[in-house]
Amino acid sequence: MTPQPSFVLVRPQMGENIGGAARAMLNFGLERMRVVAPRDGWPNERAVAMASGAGRVLDAAGLYDSLPEAIGDCAHVYATTARARGLTKPVMTPEQAMADAHRRIKAGQNVAVLFGPERSGLENEDVARAQTIITVPVNPEFFSLNLAQCVLLTAYEFARGAGAEAPFDADADPATAIEREKLGDHYEAELDEAGFFFPETKAPGMKLTLRNMWGRLPLTRADIQTLHGALRQLKRHAAKGRGDQD
Repeated sequence: MTPQPSFVLVRPQMGENIGGAARAMLNFGLERMRVVAPRDGWPNERAVAMASGAGRVLDAAGLYDSLPEAIGDCAHVYATTARARGLTKPVMTPEQAMADAHRRIKAGQNVAVLFGPERSGLENEDVARAQTIITVPVNPEFFSLNLAQCVLLTAYEFARGAGAEAPFDADADPATAIEREKLGDHYEAELDEAGFFFPETKAPGMKLTLRNMWGRLPLTRADIQTLHGALRQLKRHAAKGRGDQD
């Protein structure tokens, strides 16, 4: 299969929209669909009916229970959202993002694009795990896009940017999403044990801020190893200090 991004449908609600997304993808030669926790289960008869001649996209789609599992092998993740989130990240149009995706793919990176559920879109916890936000410049008084429409726009821009110049100054060995996830888990667990998340009412927001930071930073695998090692050493030093006092 030609190198291409994975389109990740996060908690989609209607089978018809999943099928419509599959048709939109295949219209522009994209076949890597991943589905996270679909509301009505999987496989979905309505999705198959709506997909029509694009059934092979659904047949090959990966099914995942959680977003971290679905993007674990990806070095760069784009999140589509029309709403301001208060999460500091680069914001691109579909055209800019898909040109960037082409360059990253040509540099050997796996990339993914996240599309949220129809009713409310991606949650902040989903967006926090992305490195870049994609926002379509639509009418601010009516910015709601159907899931399949958003997939169509993004797929079109990827197909249109097929002649993008390669490779740009990408990280030599970028961290994957699962490596970022484990780093976030490590720091969250240690900081929780140290009583950092206080008061309790502010803990969810503090954890989201940290998770967003790990998602935003251009981390390499070496960076990840260094940050894990630094935290382990700090914990060992603290334990030793407590031992000296005893």
